[in-house]
Amino acid sequence: MAFAASTAFGQGRAPAIDDLLNLSTAGGARLSPDGKWVVYSITITDWKADAFVGQLWIANLTTGERRQLTRGAKASGNAEWSPNGEWISFTSAREDGKNQLFVMRPDGGEAQRITKAATGVGGYEWSKDGTSIAYVADDSDSKAVKEREDKYGAFTVVRKDYTYTHLYTFDVAKALAEPQSGRRRTSGRTFTVQQFDWSPDGRQIAFSATINPDLIQGLTADIYVVTLAADTGATDAVRKIVNQGGPDNNPVWSPDGSQIAFTTTMGNSRYFASNTRIAVVSANGGTPRSLTDSFDENPGLLEWKAGAIWFSGSQKTASHLFRLDPASGRFTRVSGPDGGMFGGFSLSRDASKAAFTASSPTALPEIAVSDVANWVPKTVTAMSDQIRGWNVGTREVISWKSKDGATIEGILIRPANFDASKKYPLLCVIHGGPTGTDRPSLIDSRTYPIDAWVARGAIVLKVNYRGSAGYGEAFRKLNVRNLGIGDAWDVLSGVDNLIKKGWVDTTKMASMGWSQGGYISAFLTTTSTRFAAISVGAGISDWATYYYNTDITPFTINYLGDTPVADPEIYAKTSPITYVKGAKTPTLILQGELDRRVPIANGYELRQALEDRGVPVEMVVYKGFGHGITKPKSQRAVMNHNFAWFNHYLFGDPLPDMGFLVWATP
Repeated sequence: MAFAASTAFGQGRAPAIDDLLNLSTAGGARLSPDGKWVVYSITITDWKADAFVGQLWIANLTTGERRQLTRGAKASGNAEWSPNGEWISFTSAREDGKNQLFVMRPDGGEAQRITKAATGVGGYEWSKDGTSIAYVADDSDSKAVKEREDKYGAFTVVRKDYTYTHLYTFDVAKALAEPQSGRRRTSGRTFTVQQFDWSPDGRQIAFSATINPDLIQGLTADIYVVTLAADTGATDAVRKIVNQGGPDNNPVWSPDGSQIAFTTTMGNSRYFASNTRIAVVSANGGTPRSLTDSFDENPGLLEWKAGAIWFSGSQKTASHLFRLDPASGRFTRVSGPDGGMFGGFSLSRDASKAAFTASSPTALPEIAVSDVANWVPKTVTAMSDQIRGWNVGTREVISWKSKDGATIEGILIRPANFDASKKYPLLCVIHGGPTGTDRPSLIDSRTYPIDAWVARGAIVLKVNYRGSAGYGEAFRKLNVRNLGIGDAWDVLSGVDNLIKKGWVDTTKMASMGWSQGGYISAFLTTTSTRFAAISVGAGISDWATYYYNTDITPFTINYLGDTPVADPEIYAKTSPITYVKGAKTPTLILQGELDRRVPIANGYELRQALEDRGVPVEMVVYKGFGHGITKPKSQRAVMNHNFAWFNHYLFGDPLPDMGFLVWATP
């Protein structure tokens, strides 16, 4: 794949924080059935609305023409093509504040609303013949809930009050005449619908569902089929066709309607660090047959067409498209080169062409297309034009040995004018997950102003520590009952690797991360004194506190093995708070006020413990946010807080009042 260099590395101006936040991004590529058009989304930063707003664009792959399809203050997204290519459908809250379905012609014109779903449209899909659309919607507007709130006010019974999601279908021709709410096809409180797929003949819909929407019930996901009654007075028949332990998700019909492919752990309920697989089962039910046992990663099931099952998958820091033979289970990687970073695949009707997002160390992510048989990506967008004239760092994949001999990879970002004879400040940026993966892609963070630091004369190391995806199941399991401990080995050994090369000023080293990356940084705060400063973003400080308050308690059991009561030793061993007596590193703690994934009690606990020990500590709480900080103005605050903190401790800048630093930093 050839991307033109986006900028003259080492020349031009350093990007300021608002420059980074103002970057528009491309994604959501959907190829037309005939492979002649691609529709995609461009997301811009709207400071007035304090939102990231996506709008749809379309490119003619024959002429190269590209133009904007949707406009307005409200976002438009989730684009899909009708099977005959006549319509582009999408969701938007542009009219009633709830996501509704709209359609428009690929050659332009006004968008036409086709749904009036009471609670808004979730996921949706065209039937194979294009005559109907199925969608999911929740029952949050139920009469019972309204009556209870009118009488008693708003309250929630923990682990009992749920909003269930169910399937609806409607006739497209009728919806073009008048928006439809559709016919409800599933109901009740025994399951909640997740992903779904129409059968080729349009008479059935396969879907995955859990027993309720609580995230702790992910392992109860099974595969169902609903047979649609043609008579409006008849009842749709729902039957479960896959019923095994562990999650079974994302059903996809075979073209002849005889089988259904799906993703599964094949009964493994301890699945967080284990490989998922693609399996097939008869459309009438039976024993599932796993196809991807030899694929040592998590395959992302895409489509079943042109005699093959298509899936995406990671290989170390690369990500690719694969073709799977459903009879033999043999798979072939069709995208290249080895280090390619491709995602968001969409295939033409005959699977001869693909559209996708392509990333590169020297260009921003772009929408690209390629023939599948002869993989030569051709870029459709020009997102990298935004950073011409910027001074950005160079990206490369490096590797080293950790304390226990495990091979660890990371992304090293260096100033373009890097001089190996000099020593540089070092900032470690640690991804979340733990099954995330850092890749050598250009400008990929709205939490940490990496290229601003690099332009100032620092090097940055992003560590794919044990547990990261892309390196196989055995690697992901290296931090089972070893969280924090093994992770710290991987970060510190990466630091030592760069120190041995003579590139690091050891008095100016820092660590930061969000979620699991925040936890690892908290662990380093309390177990190491090697860093000049640390930033803990939504990080775990006490696994017991986390277990009893998080919305995904099974995650803790998967990695630590048992509850805090049953095995207090492992919780103490892996908790940063256990080692806080030795803490000395100045620490910045950042947290969303309403975070349920890593509840804010973890931040308060660490802050107070550090203050008790006389360790310099600041804590910033972002109001109204959960685990992620998702609006531009608050992301600006996060980046400025990190920027000011590390500029003080690594570069000697004055440390401003953290409540008013917006006026003190770029």
